[in-house]
Amino acid sequence: MKTIRDLLIEEMRDTYSSETQILEGLGAMAEAATSPNLTQAFQTHRQETQNQVERLERAFEHLGADPEGNTCEATQGLIAEAEEVMDEGLPGELLDVALVMAAQKVEHYEIASYGSLKTIAQDCGESEVAALLAQTLEEEKATDEKLTQLAETEINKRAIAASPSA
Repeated sequence: MKTIRDLLIEEMRDTYSSETQILEGLGAMAEAATSPNLTQAFQTHRQETQNQVERLERAFEHLGADPEGNTCEATQGLIAEAEEVMDEGLPGELLDVALVMAAQKVEHYEIASYGSLKTIAQDCGESEVAALLAQTLEEEKATDEKLTQLAETEINKRAIAASPSA
């Protein structure tokens, strides 16, 4: 890596790896969730993630680069944490709280990644790439907000109501 453009491409490869890993993770999380609204949120975001992968592929085409080559270890770790939670045998209401937390960790990582990538692309004069990244950034922020709303209006309340009094 010698230029900021090289760094942009390498970090986009990391993000591409992240998104492809998330596709699998979201399917498992949707199956594990007990709240129909949370299941739907994961399914909806899985479709958005597929679109985001395709959008990244378009950005790579524009840059004349290959998306393959990196493995995002951060996402591997976040997904491993989510899998541990799903394997703990938690009561459904508590599992849903833990799934929201796990999903938001991933969303926050993605928001940081896409925000930085968009800025670098803009600064490198890659306006088309920046626009593609900005679109995904807004989707990630919206998903994070939706998860927060689900937690505040349903998921956490169900878990509190189901918990034995201390």
